[in-house]
Amino acid sequence: MPAVCAQIVKNEAFKQVESAFSKALGKGDLFSAFNNDKYFIFPGFCDVHVHFREPGFFYKETIKTGSLAAAHGGFTSVCAMPNLNPVPDCRENLMLERSIIDIDAAIHVFPYGAVTTGELGEELSDMEAMAGKVIAFSDDGKGIQDPGLMREAMQRAKALNKIIAAHCEDNSLLEGGYIHKGSYAAAHGHKGICSESEWRPIERDLKLADETGCAYHVCHISCKESLDLIRDAKKSGVNVTCETAPHYLILDENDLQEDGRFKMNPPLRSPEDKAALTEGILDGSIDMIATDHAPHSAEEKSKGLVGSAFGIVGLETAFPLMYTKFVRSGMMSIEKLLELMCLNPVKRFRIPAERSFTVWDLDSEITVNPDEFLSKGRATPFAGMKLFGRCKATVCNGKTAYIDD
Repeated sequence: MPAVCAQIVKNEAFKQVESAFSKALGKGDLFSAFNNDKYFIFPGFCDVHVHFREPGFFYKETIKTGSLAAAHGGFTSVCAMPNLNPVPDCRENLMLERSIIDIDAAIHVFPYGAVTTGELGEELSDMEAMAGKVIAFSDDGKGIQDPGLMREAMQRAKALNKIIAAHCEDNSLLEGGYIHKGSYAAAHGHKGICSESEWRPIERDLKLADETGCAYHVCHISCKESLDLIRDAKKSGVNVTCETAPHYLILDENDLQEDGRFKMNPPLRSPEDKAALTEGILDGSIDMIATDHAPHSAEEKSKGLVGSAFGIVGLETAFPLMYTKFVRSGMMSIEKLLELMCLNPVKRFRIPAERSFTVWDLDSEITVNPDEFLSKGRATPFAGMKLFGRCKATVCNGKTAYIDD
């Protein structure tokens, strides 16, 4: 590429990105905006765990607003979870969601199919009818309690060459909790969620994945025990990957405030858990960063830790958070961060990324301001935090999805 063009961090993804960017530069607007050595070009980021709420809950988020928020955050591919209305548990319901994606999505949005009918955990969905139109299967938001049902789901997913992505939660261990069962909960009289409610189902599922040969992906791990189990399973040859989110790497229970923007599921855990997860992303035991972008209305997030809905938004802050806290601090290289946010998820979920890239000013300091989000959701525990990294443009499949004015 010409020397005047933006800098490129080299890795295997850039063979196609360089060509695409060269073509885009010749179209005028991008050339005038980025005709210098100030900016960095990255392959479009990929988030395998988002909630876009449509159909069914468009007051929280829509395919349009969610995908625009993703583009603002540098993402060109996202995988949308199935806790919708109607739930995509059959071809008819799935095609309703896909029709909205085809019309409104600013980037690539790949839907999940539900593992069970209605995500009720009682009987399996019509997985065969949906297999060609979904990225994977998940009942995210709800743990599958029946081990026999999970075994059958894994067997069918294996036959279809699809991943089972699991929200791991043992309902019998929740005991009405809504934050981590730790020092903050004890000091402030809150009901806690124990770590065992997460790692116990992972332990069960890893055995089932080993037995069935299913490709298994663990969503949003938050505690040390979960990581230890997954690390050991990988060493023994189980076909498993996992993700964690920026909030579990940057915050812990000591950062909690009596505010709904600090309530998510799984919850912020202990400092020891945060340290273990950090070690996991550095040594490769954790494969990818996902946001679990989960927008809610202002009213739903206004009822403190006790009454607010679970979930925060994350697409528009994920890269600046990870870049500032891990790359600028010297804890990891930018190439490693790109593996976590692009290369590994794309490879695992077999996501096409042709002609898709994002351009960043890494020296620009920003203050996280939810009022500037393109998402309908505003709940973030990082509001007011100063970070580095401003997205200047995102191009998906050769088309500009976002450009900074």
